[in-house]
Amino acid sequence: MGAQLVLASASPRRLALLRQIGLVPDQVHPANIDETPRRDELPRPYAQRLATEKAEHVAGGLDCPALVIAADTVVALGRRILPKAEDADTARRCLTLLSGRRHTVFTAVAIRPTAAWPDGRAGNRLVASTVTFSRLTPLQIDALIEAGDWNGKAGGYAIQGHAAAFVRFMSGSYTGIVGLPLFETAQMLRGQKGCWLR
Repeated sequence: MGAQLVLASASPRRLALLRQIGLVPDQVHPANIDETPRRDELPRPYAQRLATEKAEHVAGGLDCPALVIAADTVVALGRRILPKAEDADTARRCLTLLSGRRHTVFTAVAIRPTAAWPDGRAGNRLVASTVTFSRLTPLQIDALIEAGDWNGKAGGYAIQGHAAAFVRFMSGSYTGIVGLPLFETAQMLRGQKGCWLR
């Protein structure tokens, strides 16, 4: 194979998902970019912009032949972007908003080759999935907060964690909701010269 595979994310979930389909990145380079939404930015273009900026940021800093994969996941209530929960209060606010309601999870994936690998092809995909939570009681929200798997998660929950017990309905890409839509990612990788996947 002529180039390395680089994951532009510190997420252990994205790394585990790639390994699930037999891909182990040669390098992991988290992209440190400003993730603040722009004024009036909508959830779908916000996810696409961040995934693209992450991939381009990391690809631009590597001098080896490589293909960089980046992703961003956004939880949206209508036009509203819910934050990544970095503290329990934010997670509680998100879960209270999501209680008994349907929301959309947008996950964008961007692939960018480094300048040292001109044979690589750029690619972008966006997957929209729908999740509906049952109505959560205050005690159930307390239990989800205590479980702690909301930390750093968009919308204050992890569908692969304790919140799964309250998902009444889901449609779309489960792996996309977790953080990396594997079908779409694999499709883009199959189109690359050197073909990481068969």
